[in-house]
Amino acid sequence: MGALESLREVCLALPEVTERLSHGEPTWFVRGRKTFVMYADHHHDDRLGFWCAAPPGVQEEMTGAEPDRFFRPPYVGHRGWLGVYLDVPVDWDEVRAVVREAYRVVAPKSLADRVQG
Repeated sequence: MGALESLREVCLALPEVTERLSHGEPTWFVRGRKTFVMYADHHHDDRLGFWCAAPPGVQEEMTGAEPDRFFRPPYVGHRGWLGVYLDVPVDWDEVRAVVREAYRVVAPKSLADRVQG
């Protein structure tokens, strides 16, 4: 399974998540409205990855600790979003945890409470 298919599987496993294109890339929404993950297929550079919502401080922590795996994405990085490279060896358990946290940041409390971090 490719990176997009694996990411799609992780995102769509969460409650009330839908997918549609946004800015030409697959994007996942909670209840069809709030974006929590955006696929980035060489969208703004020569790298494959995704951008996602993140709790306060996580972007700085992850990009500081592992800049070869995490980055500050354009446009949404100033809001604390985290970029995750998918063109490096990927730990899909870690990606699942990052995506779940992104969901919990964006989802209404009633949905977020249904998902463990």
